[in-house]
Amino acid sequence: MALALRPGLGHSTGMRSGHRLRLSEITLLPTNMESRSPMKDFASLPYRPCVGVMLVNSDGKVFVGKRIDTKEGDWWQMPQGGVDDGEDLKAAALRELWEETGATEAHVTILSHTKEELLYDLPEELIGKLWKGKYRGQRQTWYLARFEGKDGDIDLEAHKPAEFCDWKWVDPELLPDLIVPFKKRVYRTVLEEFRALI
Repeated sequence: MALALRPGLGHSTGMRSGHRLRLSEITLLPTNMESRSPMKDFASLPYRPCVGVMLVNSDGKVFVGKRIDTKEGDWWQMPQGGVDDGEDLKAAALRELWEETGATEAHVTILSHTKEELLYDLPEELIGKLWKGKYRGQRQTWYLARFEGKDGDIDLEAHKPAEFCDWKWVDPELLPDLIVPFKKRVYRTVLEEFRALI
């Protein structure tokens, strides 16, 4: 905090040396007052268009990867990513699947997709930091794909930079427990919609 005299006080008004200021003559100002700007209205930001893929193998297990940039927590997620301008959603899903897992269209069969887009908001500490601050969260269309390749076909470094540093097949019911908290609702919805086809 910084101290400021109320208007009309000071040497220009004939204040004598040694004059003691009363609290009523002092105003406290934030030291960073000049640099403060109105808080951005994040609620007005749009949702980033995105696709996700639930990749299941012949045993009914689901692919999850551990993100390279995860610094806290033991979180795992299914492949997902943004949709390019004008890009077909299915094509975007197959592209993201290849970029993050190395699995190509020849390795999978698309079985279904979510009936509606699923939305989630970023937690407050991430809004304004991810995606250059342009989005409040994501709106996602999810695809269910059957993996018909071999584990050796999985290549986390198929695309640079890699998204995941590790991967595994897990029971579908574990998905909501493995994902970061702010995506749990989306994962529960995806699981409920695809469960009968897994």
